[in-house]
Amino acid sequence: MSMFEDIPVEVGVIYEGERIRRKNMQVELGGPKQEHKFELARVLKSEDIEDGKVTIVGPDLKNMEEGSSYPLGIIIDAAGEKLEPDLEGVIERRIHEYTNFIEGVMHLNQRYDIWLRLDKKSFKKGLNSFEYVGKVLQRLFKSELPIVEKIQVTFITDPEKIREPYEAALGIYEARDAKARGMKDEEVDKFYGCGLCQSFAPTHVCIITPQRYSNCGSISWFDGRASARIDPKGPVFEIDKGELVDAEKGEFSGVNEAAKQKSLGEVTKVWLYTAFGYPHTSCGCFEGAAFYIPEVDGFGLVHRGFKEATINGLPFSTIADSTAGGRQVDGFHGVSIEYMRSPKFLKADGGWNRVVWMPASIKERVVDFLPKELADKIATEGDVKTIDELKTFLKDRGHPIVETWKEEEPVAEAAAPTEVEGEIPVEMPVATLPTLPITTGGYKIILKDAKIYAKKVIIRPIKGEKLGGKGK
Repeated sequence: MSMFEDIPVEVGVIYEGERIRRKNMQVELGGPKQEHKFELARVLKSEDIEDGKVTIVGPDLKNMEEGSSYPLGIIIDAAGEKLEPDLEGVIERRIHEYTNFIEGVMHLNQRYDIWLRLDKKSFKKGLNSFEYVGKVLQRLFKSELPIVEKIQVTFITDPEKIREPYEAALGIYEARDAKARGMKDEEVDKFYGCGLCQSFAPTHVCIITPQRYSNCGSISWFDGRASARIDPKGPVFEIDKGELVDAEKGEFSGVNEAAKQKSLGEVTKVWLYTAFGYPHTSCGCFEGAAFYIPEVDGFGLVHRGFKEATINGLPFSTIADSTAGGRQVDGFHGVSIEYMRSPKFLKADGGWNRVVWMPASIKERVVDFLPKELADKIATEGDVKTIDELKTFLKDRGHPIVETWKEEEPVAEAAAPTEVEGEIPVEMPVATLPTLPITTGGYKIILKDAKIYAKKVIIRPIKGEKLGGKGK
């Protein structure tokens, strides 16, 4: 007998990665429209848990208006002889994986950014209560993680009753994150990798180090170590750091090998501390993103909860699409908020000295980790609205990025051409343009001081013409 025989829809790994579009959704839970959403795992004493209990605080799925959006809190209480509070983050992150096993349910992100959708077809099949979702989670946790001996699940959808547990959850997340601060990548010989999001981005592998949290912000180095120990064949695995190839960029031979293996050869090199060259890949669950602003040669930061357009006119969703899917895209970099607090944050790119703009809500969360002299020199949406205003702001505040700017040099008058035919091998730019407009995907991208490189240049006269004028 299947352990899901009493569940009205199918449950299995084949449904992981299923996308549910708005037109097909019965209801949406959490996501960008809701301020309060979270998922939290707690390790309690055995006597404090009623094994198998599912509690629903607020409207159940069957009572929700079709096409509407609701807040959502998911609390997993677990107990077991070998369970310790240090494993709460490990249990918590599995909610994403196990919920996605349910046919017609899409779960994205983590912690205070969760976003779920229920498909109309599954709802019509009978998936109309959180009771079913809770039962699936309970059975999968006990099956996949045998150290979980007792478990109860609570779903909160009441807009008023979710506020207090939401605030409590934020405090728990912060306490966990603070524990990992102070450790250095140089002090350990093992990193950890996570493939939980490969159902959405097959070539993406999160590399978790003491100073680089998972992109989703929910797995620290300690969480990675605990997860790999209790479930060696699970989605979180150990990585031998290997040889240090480049300390500035954060390149390690063991990381390269792990990325190559887990991405089936698509990603062969990863630089952990930069957004250029071979930047760390992203799936879609990252908390925020760093994006390059060529007009000022600096970086902007944005997080998932920012609903306005960023300083370059693009919303978070567009910037996220530019770095998601397990790709390595120069200048676009999915990151966690905790990584922004790390001394290794964009180290090879200049770190915070290269950051010029971010939402005020991010600045409030990381201000204690900013160099004091930079705190009032990084603009927010309240300071500037355009790139020109940003330039003025950076100059007026004396941001260090200004010192790197160079006045555009006038283009020298072209020398008289020499009539020549042949090939010239070059290892330098063959064209330099003050501006190079490119139109793609409905956006106009202007590259400043563009340099065009070529392996060789072929120069030959055009038949019937002399160089410098029409032939006679």
